[in-house]
Amino acid sequence: MGMNETGGTDADNGKGEGARTRGSGSESVYKALRHEILTMERPPGSPLDETRLSEHFGMSRTPIREALLRLTSDGLVTSLPNRNTIVAVIDFSSLPTYFEALCLMYRVTTRGAAKRQGDAWMAEIIRQQQAFSRAVEAQDAFAMIEANREFHVAIAERAGNPYYTTFFARLLDEGRRILRLYYQTFDDRLPRRYVEEHEKIIEAIRSGDVEEADRLSVAHADQIVRQIQDYVARNITAAAELPDI
Repeated sequence: MGMNETGGTDADNGKGEGARTRGSGSESVYKALRHEILTMERPPGSPLDETRLSEHFGMSRTPIREALLRLTSDGLVTSLPNRNTIVAVIDFSSLPTYFEALCLMYRVTTRGAAKRQGDAWMAEIIRQQQAFSRAVEAQDAFAMIEANREFHVAIAERAGNPYYTTFFARLLDEGRRILRLYYQTFDDRLPRRYVEEHEKIIEAIRSGDVEEADRLSVAHADQIVRQIQDYVARNITAAAELPDI
């Protein structure tokens, strides 16, 4: 690293944003690409060329490759036999089994949370619900998806079974892009009833009403699944279409 005319190093003065980005390495690339994939800015099937990404982020291909490997483990990126890498395609054919598992985990975790006594995790559940409500008001789809995920994970944490929490978090992560497509049907103006449903679930958990928590979780999951299924049925041809690679 050389000295510049002012006596500082290139990292101090000379390269600005590029140097800071390189310093953060694969983590910054991972976060940026993950956001773009989950918000559908990079649609399913779109190419992820290491050389172009290296130029875009202003760093070597090593941190790019590391970020892509992490995204692959997240199920968001796929490596093809021809060594090309693409944004993972949404497998609409697997939705029935996915929804079956998702609905089960809504029930198991919400019932479990209502069975636990005390205020453990209630503050976190409420905090995530407040974040979800703000995101709905702001019509910020990405923030809605993130807060919804954290809300249900916090409920699972209160239920106290780490296996359920891990599995449910994975299911919620896998469903983020489906949820993003669904929010588009509302032009990101999510009906207020989703906020109200969350608040009713919170009250059932706080009061320890296991049967009401179960009823609400079933209704909440069934409604979302049914509407996503209707959306996919109307749009599956367009949604599954891959761009040229």
